[in-house]
Amino acid sequence: MAAHVYLLDTNVLLAAVLAPERLPTEVAASLSDSSNTVYFSSASIWEVAIKRSLNRVDFDFSPEDIHRLALSTRFSELMVKGVDCYPLVNLPWHHRDPFDRLLIAQAQSLPAYLLTTDGLLSQYSELVVHLILKP
Repeated sequence: MAAHVYLLDTNVLLAAVLAPERLPTEVAASLSDSSNTVYFSSASIWEVAIKRSLNRVDFDFSPEDIHRLALSTRFSELMVKGVDCYPLVNLPWHHRDPFDRLLIAQAQSLPAYLLTTDGLLSQYSELVVHLILKP
């Protein structure tokens, strides 16, 4: 079986570290397979921090906890670098969320499969894998 490289969208990262039973079975297996590389972007930690600062009911956890859990789950942190932003100039405006747009650019530059719950992102690339989380 060939090794794969994955980048987790923020919602998938949250599910993976807080409620892995919500992930599709095959995705959970891929994320726990040590032959695969699994990244989370530092932009996702930034997004969690912003949503937490807004006192959103669905974000009652700290960015520190999510960061620590992601690292302890053996996920690798992908830092946002200036060069990651260059492709955003030419990225079509299928989606307005700046975090998702940055994740698309990072996934394309690695390259990595971007695992996301946002179906709109599939318009950007064949690297986008749309997931439906279990309730």
